[in-house]
Amino acid sequence: MTGRRWYVPWLFLTPALLFAVVFFILPFANTLVLSFTDASTLGGGTFTGLSNYERLLHDEAFWLSLRNTALYVLGVVPPLVVLPLLLAVLVQRKIAGVGFFRAVFYSPVVASMVVAGLLWSWLLSSDGLVNAALRVTGLVDAPVPFLTDADLLLVSAMVMTVWKGLGYYMVVYLAALANVPRSLLEAAEVDGAGPVRRFLSVTVPVIRPTMILVATLAAIASGKVFAEIYTLSDGSAGPGGEARTLVFTIRETGLGLGGEAGYASAMSILLFLATLGLSVFVTRLNTREERA
Repeated sequence: MTGRRWYVPWLFLTPALLFAVVFFILPFANTLVLSFTDASTLGGGTFTGLSNYERLLHDEAFWLSLRNTALYVLGVVPPLVVLPLLLAVLVQRKIAGVGFFRAVFYSPVVASMVVAGLLWSWLLSSDGLVNAALRVTGLVDAPVPFLTDADLLLVSAMVMTVWKGLGYYMVVYLAALANVPRSLLEAAEVDGAGPVRRFLSVTVPVIRPTMILVATLAAIASGKVFAEIYTLSDGSAGPGGEARTLVFTIRETGLGLGGEAGYASAMSILLFLATLGLSVFVTRLNTREERA
């Protein structure tokens, strides 16, 4: 009877497998094939070998977007590793009203990116709340061009990304902090270690794998940033598109009737390889630390 029902596990796996094949494996394979052609958005195209990848070497827009994406990752990952951890330490205490603060910190996570973009656009516009506060306090005489200067636009998008991700990673850290052995903390307290010393010497080493996981997730997510730049700049990526990121450039290249699907696919493959390389590097780093 058991031998006749070998197919039962596959019946449960079939929906997930079909979903993965249709929405992940086949699109990736199609993108890989298109990256070696001169296909347009309307289809067609002929095999061109590595010409799309050779073209990337001389494409200033690509290198600009790659630089901005790298800066974005460097600017977003450290705050998203440290700040949620500090929040988690604060809200893990069982005190009155702590549930309210947990909900407040997590609320940006459930807000849609469009709503968050509109909110931050209103806050950072030339006549928005932030500029109004700066003028009232006398810190500036003229409005700060948060959304019209390419560098400030990139920084504003970084702040928005950190703000929106704080609650999510705070929950991840709360789960990790709950697994820190109380015996280690109590032993350190008996030895005379204060709260800061216990945190640095006991808590941080125990949750280091979680910190590496958070850094990996934040790096992958920030490497694919698009919505923040698009919503804050009304789709322009700043003056002359100077604040464009790699995903923004991929969309711009492959969009429209004259879009270059093959060239955009080549950019997508490079983004995939960079993300995969980062994930493998962090995984091996984590493995070495655990063995040490």
